[in-house]
Amino acid sequence: MASQTHTLPPLPYAYDALEPVISKQIMELHHQKHHQTYINNLNAALSAQASATASNDVPTLISLQQKLRFNAIVSRWGSHEAFVKAFGAELLGLQGSGWGWLVSKGGAKGRLEIVTTKDQDPVNAPDVSVFGVDMWEHAYYLQYLNNKAGYVEGIWKIIHWAEAEKRYTAGVENPLKL
Repeated sequence: MASQTHTLPPLPYAYDALEPVISKQIMELHHQKHHQTYINNLNAALSAQASATASNDVPTLISLQQKLRFNAIVSRWGSHEAFVKAFGAELLGLQGSGWGWLVSKGGAKGRLEIVTTKDQDPVNAPDVSVFGVDMWEHAYYLQYLNNKAGYVEGIWKIIHWAEAEKRYTAGVENPLKL
């Protein structure tokens, strides 16, 4: 069975487009090195999965699950864009003060879900928060006024995806450690 080969897509903007907040050098390093490494590792894992499937190597298939779980958002929502749309809809649907969360449901089960909590209510165990978005008015009103959608749209520019992935992976491996 042949596996699909993925390639690193080009950024939709220049490497220096985020200066002075994020330098061109950092953008080049992250895109050309770090993100390319993720693509290389994904391709290697998919190739190993195809070989293990063809030879019915169940122990290898089981061991590969951790490496392939990195694509949990795409597996769950079909695309990153669909996830952003779904998450944004949940955030905008939150009435009053609260939070929007991407959580790993049941911790070690690893199924991602979007949840909202009212006021200061936390995400409860065994769910593990991957990241949260503060939807209290004090988080956006001074800058965005009543343009809550503008705040939600902008939030995607500052999500720390590497940290989110670490939290997801750590929560799946051992939800009680977080």
